[in-house]
Amino acid sequence: MKIILRLIFSLIVIICLVASMFSFLQARQEEGRLKNELERRANIIAESLKISLEPLLSKEGSAAQLERIVNKFSNRERLVGIDIHDVRENFLVASEGLRLRLEENPKLLARHIQEVERLGVEYGDFLFLGKNQLHAYSVALMVNNQPTHVLTLFHNADYIQERVHRIWVNTFWRLLVQSFLIVLVTIFIVYLNVIRPIKRTTAWIRKIRQGESVDSFDFEGEQLLGPLASEITRMAQSLQIARLSAEEEARLRHTVESLWTPERLKEFIKIELEGRPLFVVSNREPYMHIKKGKEIECIIPASGLVTALEPILNACGGTWIAQGSGDADRETVDDRDQVRVPPEEPQYILRRVWIDKEQERGFYSGFSNEGLWPLCHNAHTRPVFRYEDWSAYLAVNHKFAEAVLQELEGVIEPCVLIQDYHFALLPELIKTKRPDARVAIFWHIPWPNPEAFGICPWQKTLLQGMLGADIIGFHTQFHCNNFIETVDRFLESRIDYEHFTVNREGHKTWIKPFPISIDFYSSEKLQKKAGTIDKKDFLKKQGIAAEYIGVGVDRLDYTKGIVERFRAVEYFLENNPEYQGKFTFVELGAPSRTMIAKYKEFVDELMREADRINARFKNKTWQPIVFLMKHHSHAEILPFYKIADLCLVTSLHDGMNLVAKEFVSSRDDEKGVLILSQFTGAAREMRDALIVNPYDIGKTAEAISFALEMPISEQQERMRRMRHIIKDNNIYRWASQLVKDLAKIRLEKK
Repeated sequence: MKIILRLIFSLIVIICLVASMFSFLQARQEEGRLKNELERRANIIAESLKISLEPLLSKEGSAAQLERIVNKFSNRERLVGIDIHDVRENFLVASEGLRLRLEENPKLLARHIQEVERLGVEYGDFLFLGKNQLHAYSVALMVNNQPTHVLTLFHNADYIQERVHRIWVNTFWRLLVQSFLIVLVTIFIVYLNVIRPIKRTTAWIRKIRQGESVDSFDFEGEQLLGPLASEITRMAQSLQIARLSAEEEARLRHTVESLWTPERLKEFIKIELEGRPLFVVSNREPYMHIKKGKEIECIIPASGLVTALEPILNACGGTWIAQGSGDADRETVDDRDQVRVPPEEPQYILRRVWIDKEQERGFYSGFSNEGLWPLCHNAHTRPVFRYEDWSAYLAVNHKFAEAVLQELEGVIEPCVLIQDYHFALLPELIKTKRPDARVAIFWHIPWPNPEAFGICPWQKTLLQGMLGADIIGFHTQFHCNNFIETVDRFLESRIDYEHFTVNREGHKTWIKPFPISIDFYSSEKLQKKAGTIDKKDFLKKQGIAAEYIGVGVDRLDYTKGIVERFRAVEYFLENNPEYQGKFTFVELGAPSRTMIAKYKEFVDELMREADRINARFKNKTWQPIVFLMKHHSHAEILPFYKIADLCLVTSLHDGMNLVAKEFVSSRDDEKGVLILSQFTGAAREMRDALIVNPYDIGKTAEAISFALEMPISEQQERMRRMRHIIKDNNIYRWASQLVKDLAKIRLEKK
């Protein structure tokens, strides 16, 4: 309250000073204007009288006539009286009532007479006659061209001070009204933008401190305290997560379990790496800067890899090295091509590597996605290998190696986590230059059997590059087995099947499964922010009329089994006509790799299938398939997860598939059914899903029917067990296991 009073007092004082200064100037100007105006009027009257009086002064016996003229002009327009003296200060004639007052002040006009006689011109001045302020204006009367008498006009000047006084009185009332309004407006604004937000924030923090469940704090619109409220919100949320983590740790300690949290991972990595930073390498960057008009906007690109790894760097810090792909990326980095991210609360360094369009076409679209991607996925798409694509792949791997080595300068025994099939050569390139580095590569896609991998013309070079790592990680043991068998088929090496290691040229590489997961805490926070979603209202806004909803979320890739999914929906409606008009399947498809012809053909096929099935079953108010093709944010996807009766994940071949885990983590109501392909890594963990062969359209249709008719109690029991698995085996546990095994690696001495 004291601050408000000080603010109000300061504002009033400043306004009073400014208003007083302007009022003073206005009063001075008005007073000067009125005085000048009065003097001009006196001059005009004096000159008129002078013409009438001068001829009479030379005549004898003209006193009566002079007095008549003087009285005639008196008491007009504030004219108090007229007086005539000779130059020797002898009284000649004056207006009635004025003579007595002048006789009482004989020296009043002496100065006027002297000045007029000396200067021979008119003279004006302000003087007091009794209580009245008068303006006396004197001119010389000439006889025979000699000044013999002085004519003086007296005007009442009290009105000038009255006018000035009125200005100050008006200023006072204006200041009074303004001060009152200022007090009201200041109190209103301060309350609205300071006191109320502080009260809301205080109450919100108090609830968190007391352990109560609270919604996400909405600080939008708090213009004055917006940035402060934002920081307080993040701090309070961190405290809330820490409290929940501590409570969960205490609860699980009795069952010899341990829940992995961002805080725990941060401390764990700090101890394991002894304070050294963590280095992550991937092709896709976690934050992209793009131009939007004249502004630069920072966005998160759609990527399962980014979704999985970003929470780790946020928790532990370090450096993420990735390709700069945004059109404003170069404008936002420093002279070392680095930028700190996330923008709102920087936690780690993003180092960007620049690749020209021609190299990217060969490296990414060509060798990586037309060659390695179909080679590693059993999706019956023929891989394409071109020499020029392989040359670009080599060049980009060397370019990334240079960038990584620059970042490793000065770091003793650094730990490097290389991500995915884009950088199969990178482990050896780094290890050759920095044998003291501990290097791991995690292969996010499946690994094929030796016969399939043997199609690649450069299979030995790829394997040698990967075996430069200390650890090679896959999602499942099955993929580890395939890799070991592939190495055994194509390279001379010593393989230890008991410990799953490959020893080649004195370097040992561990082959291990690390099933990746998601950030369960981030999902919970997003759910709380979204709140409860009304299914009917949400579907109405989306223009969907249905009683039952199925959902699929995918990149538009031929390995995801989306065509098979659509056909299963068709088969289900065909054999269950009672669900026609009631069940709608919503596919949220993000366009991917559209520069590759195979992907364009696949999208066209998807749209043709959706149109064909809709044409077969739809009516005026309903259609069986809603195909929403665009990049959807997590906030946009979440409502569909929460209202869906079932989620279809029908990949033909997948390393893990995090969509399945995202759907389960979003169902805090413990309802809904997950239908999951047996060819995903997730199927090995989530046994309570309805496991299907996506190629068997009839069985998938039966699973849809079974899911829609499953009792709520069974849904909740299944969902509860799957949520427990994901919560326990979250992304932080995955990172801890990978870092722990990497830190334990004994470096070879050369």
